[in-house]
Amino acid sequence: METYIIILLCIAAFLAGFVDAIVGGGGLIQTPIALILLPNLAVSSVIGSLKIPSFSGTAFAARQYLKKVTLNWRLLFLMAFVAFIAAFIGSNLLTKVSNDFMKPVLLVVLSLIALYTFIKKDFGSHQVKVQYTKYQFLLAVLISVIIGFYDGFIGPGTGSFFVLAFVSVLGFDFLHASANAKMVNLATNFGSICLFILKGKIIWAIAIPMAICNALGGWIGAKLAIKKGNGFIRIFFLIVVIGTLIRFGYDVFFK
Repeated sequence: METYIIILLCIAAFLAGFVDAIVGGGGLIQTPIALILLPNLAVSSVIGSLKIPSFSGTAFAARQYLKKVTLNWRLLFLMAFVAFIAAFIGSNLLTKVSNDFMKPVLLVVLSLIALYTFIKKDFGSHQVKVQYTKYQFLLAVLISVIIGFYDGFIGPGTGSFFVLAFVSVLGFDFLHASANAKMVNLATNFGSICLFILKGKIIWAIAIPMAICNALGGWIGAKLAIKKGNGFIRIFFLIVVIGTLIRFGYDVFFK
């Protein structure tokens, strides 16, 4: 493989790790670039290889959040376990069918998310004191199943969807939502990695250098998010959601 392709992939991985650490959605950067630069590889091999840098970047970002943000471990273990299984199943399905039919649906959903976040200025500014009832845990499981499957099957924007779910459904502020989303996102990435390793889909010559760069971006992004707080993360969230809209809009209307 040409050296310049590896370099461009590593730059994309660094930027993806940086963005993903703050509010998720790093896959929107590295996934399309990898598919463009590696047109001769099977899509499942490209996506499978990208799961390694995604995992490393998320892990380094999660480590930074763990130092500063209090997490609900009982809730997280449940969500991580369910999300792992859902992502494994989603990735298995990815190796067998096309996922293009989901893009129009996501376009509508993301449009509503962007509009709501822009209009409601205090969205994600304060953490709600939630007593975790059976109903709340049921919602957490449902979130893990849906987004975990999505991550394994489609991928880009998963971190943003987890952040949104933690804020809008479970009552977290943006900082705590980002921290908790990283932990569950680790589980979804790991579930997909296990499947792709079993299928022999990971190209390690691409995955390892990208993983190093993604981890560096994740480390820097998490430190910045912790330092700047909720207002900064909210703005970043809007930018990433709009970027996602543009990406899916292009896929739906022009490709």
